[in-house]
Amino acid sequence: MTESVEAKTETTAGTAAGSAPGGYAAARLRLLQEESRSGPPRRTALAELTDQWLAALLAGGAREAGIAQRDGLAQGVALVAVGGYGRGELSPRSDLDVLLLHDGSADAPAIAALADHVWYPVWDLGLALDHSVRTPDQARKTAGEDLKAQLGLLDARHIAGDGALTAGLRTAVLADWRAQAPRRLPELGELGQERARRHGELQYLLEPDLKEARGGLRDATALRAVAASWLADAPREGLAEARRRLLDARDALHLTTGRATDRLALQEQDQVAADLGLLDADTLLRQVYESARTISYASDVTWREVERVLRARSARPRLRGLLGGRGRGGSQAGGAGAAERSPLAEGVVEQDGEVVLARAARPERDPVLPLRAAAAAAQAGLPLSLHAVRRLAAAARPLPVPWPPEAREQLVTLLGAGESTVGVWEALEAEGLITRLLPDWERVRCRPQRNPVHRWTVDRHLVETAVRASALSRRVGRPDLLLIAALLHDIGKGWPGDHSVAGETIARDVATRIGFDRADVAVLATLVRHHLLLIETATRRDLDDPATVRSVAEAVGSTATLELLHALTEADALATGPVAWSAWRGSLVADLVKRVAGVLAGEPAADPSAPQQTTAEQERLAIEAWRTGGPVLALHARSEALPPGEPTGARTGAPASGAQSPAAPGAEPGTEPGTEPIGVELLIAVPDQPGVLPAAAGVLALHRLTVRAADLRAVGLPEELTGPAAPDPARPAPAPGAGAGAGADPGVLLLSWRVAAEYGSLPQAARLRKDLLRALDGSLDIVARLAEREAAYRGYPRRRGVHAPPPRVTVAPGSSQLATVIEVRAQDAPGLLHRIGRALEDAGVTVRSAHVSTLGANAVDAFYVTDASGAPLRPVRAAEVAQEVERALR
Repeated sequence: MTESVEAKTETTAGTAAGSAPGGYAAARLRLLQEESRSGPPRRTALAELTDQWLAALLAGGAREAGIAQRDGLAQGVALVAVGGYGRGELSPRSDLDVLLLHDGSADAPAIAALADHVWYPVWDLGLALDHSVRTPDQARKTAGEDLKAQLGLLDARHIAGDGALTAGLRTAVLADWRAQAPRRLPELGELGQERARRHGELQYLLEPDLKEARGGLRDATALRAVAASWLADAPREGLAEARRRLLDARDALHLTTGRATDRLALQEQDQVAADLGLLDADTLLRQVYESARTISYASDVTWREVERVLRARSARPRLRGLLGGRGRGGSQAGGAGAAERSPLAEGVVEQDGEVVLARAARPERDPVLPLRAAAAAAQAGLPLSLHAVRRLAAAARPLPVPWPPEAREQLVTLLGAGESTVGVWEALEAEGLITRLLPDWERVRCRPQRNPVHRWTVDRHLVETAVRASALSRRVGRPDLLLIAALLHDIGKGWPGDHSVAGETIARDVATRIGFDRADVAVLATLVRHHLLLIETATRRDLDDPATVRSVAEAVGSTATLELLHALTEADALATGPVAWSAWRGSLVADLVKRVAGVLAGEPAADPSAPQQTTAEQERLAIEAWRTGGPVLALHARSEALPPGEPTGARTGAPASGAQSPAAPGAEPGTEPGTEPIGVELLIAVPDQPGVLPAAAGVLALHRLTVRAADLRAVGLPEELTGPAAPDPARPAPAPGAGAGAGADPGVLLLSWRVAAEYGSLPQAARLRKDLLRALDGSLDIVARLAEREAAYRGYPRRRGVHAPPPRVTVAPGSSQLATVIEVRAQDAPGLLHRIGRALEDAGVTVRSAHVSTLGANAVDAFYVTDASGAPLRPVRAAEVAQEVERALR
């Protein structure tokens, strides 16, 4: 290598790859623009081109500095590539990691002049340079003190100069690394864990860091370092290909952005996918995730082996002491050192902290053995050994169809093991056993989920849901059906159309193949088809409407299925992410389940004309609003430990003034130690009049309050209220938002909000009431104020991101017999609810009730609307209203 580079240096002087910065820059640009050369060939060519240029710079600098020459080669100095450059993995915007090595024979000014001759042209081109000047002893000393420097030197590669100097350093560094491995490898493992905590797991991130995240290029480099220690080695199958794919993605990312970035941002993914010749951004992410999963699994196996070897080494001196210093060949020492094998299941034993196959196990004769070994490992909380999984993958016969009962039971046992299921499942998946058992799994494997509410890929979410369901198995009569439904509930996401509909068909096929009878197959299909029914109905529909409860009861069919669906709903939401489940959502679902169970048990349906129940506090607020003729506010803290509707210890002050807890300005009031605050409940009672919903929503937006949930309904006043202004109890209350006609008694609207401060502390209730009064009488121009804020909001560069999909407004037919349900799905933004309310008011409809739900950056709201007479809208008019609202939101 030395002779070839030096020879090229002499012949390329003054050419594109010569020492002139302009020549190298032009050649580099041509290389990066060549569409025919990409991936490893381009990285290698870029490294070679850079080698030739730096070699020419070293040769010229050595002559000018008076460095001794022999056969045209500088003596006593060498230019060494380290790190990624040393591995020949130069991406378009990679740093150049270069070491100027010298033996100390030249004087310091000559070495400094030589370094300047090499470094300054690199800087002049604007290339990032990580450089150092050291003797071999200094380099070894630095490596001994700095783990990152030592890792870089493990990939040292000679560029130019005295090749013997580089070879000697490489030999010494490798020897040092192997000698220090028992001390340095734990430190290297801790660095990887810290990176994972800081950057997350690459295989689950929508905007992953290709280098630093767990399963990224740093981890792949760490595996090379472990292999160089001779202490342990990584599984090599697929590892080189995974590393290549991540490097290819980084190359395309550098060319797309023109920057040295490793973060695959959403707005760059389509272009990066196109540059790599992939179908779309999802295909790109799936490929990246698969590569990261390969590296992560190899890391898990490798570091487990490192720990085992280090543990065995530390035990050896103690063992020799106990045996009186017997030699290695002593029979007692050998016997005492043999690892014990503890039986776990038929053909499965535990040895040295791992689950391995028994000596008598015959996978080729026992098709259930893979599931039995996996279930035993998960139940014991132990990993499956790499050798065992590979032997099972290579030798085990396919299961007969339908599966024998033992195979089905072992799968249920595996899924019911809790957190330890995940690692065992990943081991089976890494060797292709999962897709062999469940062929439909391939479509969801590593499939990204664009909804930021989801924290996992589709396949990992399914496993996580099973983990969550295992903790709820005591709540149901058929935990086996719950666990299988959890594993399959999103299996349709790999197919076109509604994933619940597609998933129902797949679930029937899988359940039949697994060996469930016809009745159980039907239950599993129902659970998959309706796994979103409870949460969507509870948060987006009026539970006091009998049609809502009746439709759920008809879909579920039985109390046993309802019981399973309730547990599956909670497990699914918990596995989705922290935004998808809360005590408030749980209480809504539980309320719906209770009502549906009553219908299924034959209890009489609620009278839709009967007034809704109100709490004592809500009644007090309504009376005060009726008496004063203005809005009345009350604030309450809510935490995960407290169900909504129950006042906390921090009660508001007099409702007429809308006082709040003294604790609110600094923290959410009434939060008990050990509970997690989820926002503040804001109750607003206001005499019915046009524009209440948009006015209240606009005031909250102006005060930077994020609405997490909202509900609007009319409140009946007590019959014992008397006096000239008292409403006639016999007269039906007007529909919410209808206002009062001449001589009519005004109704009272109750708006229940769950809000959180976007920035800083909560506003005072008195200020909210004052602005609400101004909004209702028209003296506060909410539209203009929100427009000013939106203009400022868009002006911040950091706020500019991926363009959100357009809003969608639809009519939900058959959802209610009392009103028309308009459903709005849009990107959550300040003032969104205000704009929806204004659009509905401009459309001339009355909002009977509203149900607002925010999931991450997505708002999913349902509005029960009627015409002026209080009747549901005709289908044509309902479609027109939906279109008008959608136009207003675009």
